[in-house]
Amino acid sequence: MPALTDTFTLSNGVAIPKIGFGTWQIPDGNETYDSVRTALDAGYRHIDTARAYGNEASVGRAVRDSGIAREDIFITTKCPAEVKDADGARHAFQRSTELLDLGPIDLYLIHAPWPWNAIGTDHRAGNIEVWKVFEELYEQGLTRAIGVSNFEVADLESLVDATEVVPHANQIRWFVGNTQPETTAWSKEHDILVEGYSPLATGRLLDNEEIAEIAQKYGKSVAQVSIRYLLQKDILPLPKSTTPERIRENADVDFELSPEDVAALDALDAGE
Repeated sequence: MPALTDTFTLSNGVAIPKIGFGTWQIPDGNETYDSVRTALDAGYRHIDTARAYGNEASVGRAVRDSGIAREDIFITTKCPAEVKDADGARHAFQRSTELLDLGPIDLYLIHAPWPWNAIGTDHRAGNIEVWKVFEELYEQGLTRAIGVSNFEVADLESLVDATEVVPHANQIRWFVGNTQPETTAWSKEHDILVEGYSPLATGRLLDNEEIAEIAQKYGKSVAQVSIRYLLQKDILPLPKSTTPERIRENADVDFELSPEDVAALDALDAGE
């Protein structure tokens, strides 16, 4: 499936597969292992995890056991949102590297601009301190690319103004009806790839009648249309499932939505 083998190119020239397999909320152990193995067997070559998910060890084991060359699989993980100091960032990276046991990380992200228990609070100074560690890791070749997650325009501006390396990616919540236009536009203007997590709005889009009408035209599912929409907007989707059939279905998106249907989805408030 070309959608699984096609790549975006980050601003530093690193190729990243256009669809990633998300592992948020998948428990460590057999569930993560089996899901990742299923995704890899289905052709996914981009796996997204995080220290906060608690499943890095199972992700790493699934990748090692897959028989697929390490250089053919793109691995993203994330520094915990609560870490806002240099020592904490170094420790978090070391721990993720040990748990994954896959060598250099392909993409390392700051998980959020603020701790999850203090959303919206100002941690710009801490983010800059952490980012400078990220720059060191990148320069040392311990990670092939560095980025952020859940950063809005003000967060991005403060970081870019105070540091050397512009983030290569910004992973944000992005789906039909919730497209974060300001953050998306700013990121694209600065050659920052936008990755969209929860492309199905954590399953809420699946019952959407308007998307279902569009999907029927193409003989596709609501999930497939929702994921295809991101790709046509040059957003990297990160669908997540533990059901083998849905894991495969979410990658079967080698079709083209018409400009009219894209416009209809643009106009659809299917979000919150």
